[in-house]
Amino acid sequence: MSFNKRFSVPTFPDSVMDKRKKKLIAEVAEGFRSLQPSDSVMDGRTKNLIAECRRLEESCLYMATTIFEWVKSLRSWRAAFVIFPIIFGSLAAWLLFSKQPNMEWFAGICALLVGMAPAVYKGLDFDVSLDVLWKHAQQFKTLQDRFRQAWSVTALGSFDEFQSEFAALMNDMDAARASSLTPPDRFFKKAQLKLSEGHYNFGDDQPEEIGHQ
Repeated sequence: MSFNKRFSVPTFPDSVMDKRKKKLIAEVAEGFRSLQPSDSVMDGRTKNLIAECRRLEESCLYMATTIFEWVKSLRSWRAAFVIFPIIFGSLAAWLLFSKQPNMEWFAGICALLVGMAPAVYKGLDFDVSLDVLWKHAQQFKTLQDRFRQAWSVTALGSFDEFQSEFAALMNDMDAARASSLTPPDRFFKKAQLKLSEGHYNFGDDQPEEIGHQ
């Protein structure tokens, strides 16, 4: 018997080889799928991130509206604390120089009010910079729009892109919060009332949106 005949390699029918190839390919594909997160996991992560974006969008809306209400109030009070001291000071000076009879007490009251005005102004926290408040209000208003765009537009793409955008927004959010700005509670209540009455709602807003269907 020849060497080739004694040690010949066994052969299999083509049908058997095809089955083995298909089985091997299926096992490799299953292994790759096991390394990837499932669709349900990805959907859950995306929905959770959308919900977080919506919460932060609402937080920015409340903060921006509160600061706007604070600024409007400060404008009115500042005008009053500038105009009235001038009026009372001028009135006190006129009474003193004109030597009106029996009006010394009224001139003294006017002078007292003029002297107390700066202390009252500072005691009521009216000495806050309007420019600083406007800057913070604009920051939170911009973040509100960006969070809305993130959950309504960016979330429709890949999760990695959505997560990257969210991380960038959180960095900006942390920078906006770093100032530790604390508006008085009365302005938050005013903002809450305005928002509950729909003052900042848009006509194109839909009742059901992404992540809430």
